[in-house]
Amino acid sequence: MLRLQTIICTFSVLSFAARADFKARNCSEVREACVGKGFSFAHVPLQEIPGEHLRVCPQGNTCCTQEMEDKFGQQSKQDFENLVDEMSHELRSTFVSRHKRFDEFFLELLENTERSLNEMFVRTYGKPYMQNSEVFENLFAELKRYYTGGNVNLEEMLNDFWSRLLERMFTLLNSQYVITEDYLECICKYTEQLKPFGDVPRKLKAQVTRAFIAARTFVQGLSVGREVAQRVSKVSSTPACIRALTKMLYCPFCQGMPAVKPCKNYCLNVMKGCLANQADLDPEWNLYIDAMLLVAQRLEGPFNIESVMEPIDVKISEAIMNMQDNSAQVSYRVFQGCGQPKPAGMTRSARGVSDVFNARFRPYSPEERPTTAAGTSLDRLVLDIKEKLKLSKKFWSNLPEAMCVEDRVTAGNASDDECWNGHTKGRYFPEVQKDGLTNQVNNPEVGVDITRPDTFIRQQIMALRVMTTKLKNAYNGNDLSFQDSSDEGSGSGSGSGCTEVCPTEMDGGATEAPVVEADRSGPVDNSASLPAPSVALPTMLALSALALHRQWR
Repeated sequence: MLRLQTIICTFSVLSFAARADFKARNCSEVREACVGKGFSFAHVPLQEIPGEHLRVCPQGNTCCTQEMEDKFGQQSKQDFENLVDEMSHELRSTFVSRHKRFDEFFLELLENTERSLNEMFVRTYGKPYMQNSEVFENLFAELKRYYTGGNVNLEEMLNDFWSRLLERMFTLLNSQYVITEDYLECICKYTEQLKPFGDVPRKLKAQVTRAFIAARTFVQGLSVGREVAQRVSKVSSTPACIRALTKMLYCPFCQGMPAVKPCKNYCLNVMKGCLANQADLDPEWNLYIDAMLLVAQRLEGPFNIESVMEPIDVKISEAIMNMQDNSAQVSYRVFQGCGQPKPAGMTRSARGVSDVFNARFRPYSPEERPTTAAGTSLDRLVLDIKEKLKLSKKFWSNLPEAMCVEDRVTAGNASDDECWNGHTKGRYFPEVQKDGLTNQVNNPEVGVDITRPDTFIRQQIMALRVMTTKLKNAYNGNDLSFQDSSDEGSGSGSGSGCTEVCPTEMDGGATEAPVVEADRSGPVDNSASLPAPSVALPTMLALSALALHRQWR
């Protein structure tokens, strides 16, 4: 009886094995899967055939013809490139959209500031301003040209603005004389000694220079991040990578198991081999992101371009008032140094107060913010960009892990014994390789030549390295393009001399000397009009200043 049971049991096992063998040799599931994926093969075997013709997949009995394996190779390359493109889409979109928003915000801020200054100065100073408005138009044109990448030395440009303004002011306040071009050149020689505009030019130069350096470098950084992300996401697959991808993604079809997905660790080794050069980008990418975040901190704090540009009309008006208050002394010292100019020959009629000072200067309100296409203030905009930048750290080294997930490629961690290991359905035993090119020397799935780094990726690494250096300089208030420009104690934004980020600044958030932060404590109380020369100039200036002082108090 026992012997009979043994015979029956053995017969049952053999019968089950025969049925399993028959099912494995049937290729109907492969045909259906190929149709579902859009393949249009001329012939798919109904039953397994000898696989001596295969060059990538196992050469035992197979459901694949050579045509099928070739097309699987082509599709593997396309699948891989599409997957990298999909995984990097959010990263690329982030840099594209944030660059656009920051650029829009900044340019509109400049336009709003220029328009506000023009409107207020027309009301406040009338014809004398309108006759000399090109001085201010040139200032904003040069600021915009600097921001958009023009070869503009901010310090020299701002010095030139104050020199031009001094020339126009001196001519207006001394209209009873003939002021020639040669005489104006002489006046400029005494600008530093005279300080006709008080301390405003020095303070404003420090604020504008640092804020514009930070803003321009930051938007350039967003542009570089955008370009690098777009370029690196367009992967170029090597023959060894395509071979490994085909083996991982489509050889299960040839084995009659189209529904079986790759084991996760198997997928990781394939992706780490195919993306070895991209992973080498990661260290420099992370340094670049850190530098961007540091400059963003500056834009939120002492280098905030809004706090510099919005009250610029008040600050320039303050400088004009200083010039008016000291006009007699300035003229006297100029006459001493440059000689007495010739009389004009006939005096101009005195202008009425209403012609020159037809509106009181509106005090600056810190609550007012520009309405921009970006739809947000600089603080909120930078905060949003910072959060997105933080999420992009370690993107390239994390890419294989992000790709090898259950809903994209693999069978998932829960199916270690039910996944494709490159040969059959079962557990994958080789260890997962580390990131980067040099760590792929023993990659069991992808043949990687570690002696030949990808030239294109190396170019992107260099672009990030150059940008990181510029960002570090901008953090310290330096423009890398004009580091050799003369400072001489002008407070114009030369920084602390740190070539790297200063630890004390990072820890305490303090700004290095001689940063002069924008004064947001309240309206300036010594703005005044710019009258045309008249015999009543001192009286009118005194009355105007007193009225303004009372209004703002």
